[in-house]
Amino acid sequence: MVSILDPLVDRQGGTTKSTSWYRNAVSSIADRVTARKLMGQNKLIGRPSAGRLNLFFYDPKFKKTLPYYDTFPLVLPLEPIKGGFMGINFHYLAPVLRFRLLQTLDKFKNRNELTSNTKFDVNYNDIKRIPMVKPTIKKYLFQHLRSNFLRIDAQEAAIAVYLPVQQFKKRSASFVYGQSRSIIGRT
Repeated sequence: MVSILDPLVDRQGGTTKSTSWYRNAVSSIADRVTARKLMGQNKLIGRPSAGRLNLFFYDPKFKKTLPYYDTFPLVLPLEPIKGGFMGINFHYLAPVLRFRLLQTLDKFKNRNELTSNTKFDVNYNDIKRIPMVKPTIKKYLFQHLRSNFLRIDAQEAAIAVYLPVQQFKKRSASFVYGQSRSIIGRT
């Protein structure tokens, strides 16, 4: 099955590129990429893919009391919790910080090359002291999933973190990014 991201993955050539390369590459397809289009690629799986980024639709249990939340998270699962899982939602960071966090997590990859078999072998204890991680740790309950999961392989991860598909409710993305920067600055 052909992915919307395939042309950029092909141009990337299996190697990590610069921040500006990813930003420019994603801007060339940003007007054609939406959450619905990504999820309509018939690449969905029923459970989150451990060690890889995942996109999915979500309706939080406590949305009435949350100041803001993302209904289309981009999550690297870290560990199971009762009835769900805990993970890093990259959308809580501005795109350039998402990329920087992905670079920080690079040391946890199980192989150097970027392939569909490359995974991040990481858990909460490995990353809990990284300041950039603090605003991104979220818990997701299986009962509140509103879709299956779109697995993002390692060679697509740097592209995915730049995609403008976050869907924050109650507040704008720029407000959320500002709050996250404040949290990072306090740690």
